Amino acid sequence: MKVLGLILCGSKKDNLETLTKKRTSAAVPIFGKYRAIDFTLSNMVNSGINKVGVLTQYNPRSLMDHLGSGKEWNLDRKRGGMFILQPFMSEKDDIMHYRGTSDAIYQNMTLLKRSDEDFVLIGSGDHICNIDFKELYKYHIRNGADITLVTKENDGQYNHKLYGQVVSENGRIKKIYEKIDEEKSKELFLGIVFINKSLLMELLYSTVPEGKYDMLMDIIIPNLSKLRVFSYKFEGYWKNIKKSVEEYYKINMDVLNREIRNELFYSKRKIYTKLKDFAPAKININAKVSDSFIADGCIVNGIVKNSVLSRGVIVKAGAVVEDSIILQEGLIEEGAKVKRTILDKDVTVRDGRILESRENEIIIIDKGTVL
Repeated sequence: MKVLGLILCGSKKDNLETLTKKRTSAAVPIFGKYRAIDFTLSNMVNSGINKVGVLTQYNPRSLMDHLGSGKEWNLDRKRGGMFILQPFMSEKDDIMHYRGTSDAIYQNMTLLKRSDEDFVLIGSGDHICNIDFKELYKYHIRNGADITLVTKENDGQYNHKLYGQVVSENGRIKKIYEKIDEEKSKELFLGIVFINKSLLMELLYSTVPEGKYDMLMDIIIPNLSKLRVFSYKFEGYWKNIKKSVEEYYKINMDVLNREIRNELFYSKRKIYTKLKDFAPAKININAKVSDSFIADGCIVNGIVKNSVLSRGVIVKAGAVVEDSIILQEGLIEEGAKVKRTILDKDVTVRDGRILESRENEIIIIDKGTVL
């Protein structure tokens, strides 16, 4: 399976409020010890893809620090490996950003030219799932497809207005409706594209110079009748963290569900992340912890219910954390109460302070805040 992986992390359009104030959405922490990009990157590596380009532009520092040389994903290698691809200003063009998904790949055409892979897998750094791309590859070959899109049946968990809707017949896609109010189909496009490399290059050369910069709207949809475009239905757990703060909150809480946790982390396909030297979590004798995920480095002396605590979080005696997500190095002092709240990194809640949302909303506290 000779496939080049491309992970798109350059979008500025997300709904995560202050969580992406200083980081791209692909670098947003999730499940206590991971970053969002860990899932797509691990899925590619587990499927035998050993050359991966990460295309990013807005607030990339946190993401680049997390990825490093790609060692944790076995991508620090002489042949193949990981490439961080950012926009740059050339002599001919004063544009210093990606103008769309197609333009992002077009600006890095050198990677495609120099690679000896026959296919390209285009994914996103915002997707949370554990998928075997080898099965996608087999499906693509078996159908003699030019392009294969990964889709999912909407069982009511997804807002169809936020996704492309696919109409297919015997697997072949006949129509795509991109983010419309009316529900035309239960089959949703997940933003994952598998395509023949030579075809991709040809399509990019014929569209991007003409000012057409979007992969779906300018390349795939206009060519549905000319090309063999197929739908590969994924039946497992799949979420996109950047759809809304509420969605990000729900996804984190999903890790408390045993079935979802087993699917994501206890299959043969492991999810890798950057290693950090924290001691195991310490839950002291007077602490009360129930239905919660406690990452390494945490020290709990208070009460924690139905919450996700990231690495290095300290909950002191008398403090209560309930229905909340506490990111790395958070400190909840004596007598403080935090309920239905997301605390970004390095937030301190002083003793006796109460943070509790009203009318079921979710409170977000910015990184480094002292309350």
